[in-house]
Amino acid sequence: MERDQEALLVARVANGDRGAFGELLRNHQQPLSRYARRMLSDHSAADDIVQETFLRLWTRAGSFKSSSARLTTWLHNIAHNLCVDSFRRNSRLSYTDDEGQLESPTAGPDRVAESADNARRVRDALQGLPERQRSALLMCHYQGLSNREAASVLDVSVDALESLLARARCRLKEELLNHDES
Repeated sequence: MERDQEALLVARVANGDRGAFGELLRNHQQPLSRYARRMLSDHSAADDIVQETFLRLWTRAGSFKSSSARLTTWLHNIAHNLCVDSFRRNSRLSYTDDEGQLESPTAGPDRVAESADNARRVRDALQGLPERQRSALLMCHYQGLSNREAASVLDVSVDALESLLARARCRLKEELLNHDES
């Protein structure tokens, strides 16, 4: 959906238009849910965060400035802050792969087991990353946000985001290589 279209829909939401809200919900709920579930190990808590994110869209639509950010960036910013708040309350974050990233259904059992083991190793390695590095990596790699958008969500410069990404990738590589050697 184009930025101008989304801005019009958000303006309609600010005026109480449930149809516009429903359309934005359909367009953004799944990516936000994937992000929250990857950040938190508790799917129920992730669902609550997505619900709260959309509640804030409904109640604060008038504060959205399309000239400052894309709607997806604004929503991810809200969801990210809620995830961080949850992390602080519960003192833990983890990565969960809710998409069952296995090979094709016709892959043999050995290939499926190997793929599942690789996915588990990556999940475990992501869990070991500091929250900001994990957030940067998830937003850019899995959520498809640009570096500029992710930097805006994390309230850092693009250079700082790129540093977070570089450190995250380096730590992931080290962890995965160390696991292979053991």
